[in-house]
Amino acid sequence: MPQPSAFSASPNMRGGLGLEPWGVLHQGLAERTGLTIGVVSIIIGAVVLLLWIPLRQRPGLGTVSNVFVVGIAMDGTLALVPDVHGLLGQIPLLIGGIVLNGVATGLYISARFGPGPRDGLMTGLHRLTGRSIRLVRTAIEVAVVVTGFVLGGSVGVGTVAYALAIGPLAQLFLRLFAIPEERGGSTVVAGGTPEQAILRP
Repeated sequence: MPQPSAFSASPNMRGGLGLEPWGVLHQGLAERTGLTIGVVSIIIGAVVLLLWIPLRQRPGLGTVSNVFVVGIAMDGTLALVPDVHGLLGQIPLLIGGIVLNGVATGLYISARFGPGPRDGLMTGLHRLTGRSIRLVRTAIEVAVVVTGFVLGGSVGVGTVAYALAIGPLAQLFLRLFAIPEERGGSTVVAGGTPEQAILRP
């Protein structure tokens, strides 16, 4: 379910309070290359997918579709969503975008068609290090936003809010939407199971 993730990134971009961390990286690279943010997102998704190799993550249908659909949907959504000015509109847009991204993360990982490249990196590092989802996700977001800022991406209060909130939200919604294990069955998911990802607090 990559489309909600793509849609949820657009409110942060249009809200004017700071992009979400991956958006900062995408914007910085887009400004330096002349490519659209959506195209950069596709390229970054493919590069991150290569990091799955040492983590021994296995891609699924959701993984492959995420690489392409997110970038295309992002460009399309940005073309439709206007800029919002004034805190009365910007703050709800920011909060809604962050929460929606957490919901989308929980939904499409729990669907068991394989996480997207960025979330697969999160679950792979979680499994490798034994650290909690919220800690791993927060560390990734901070590293990404620093890199994006150096490249010229826009950073603001919304960026900080997203980086700090998305880890706990991802863990919350993974737990909420996790499909119960069938008796005598397996909960194996390409790239790691949501159940594995939420066992540790």
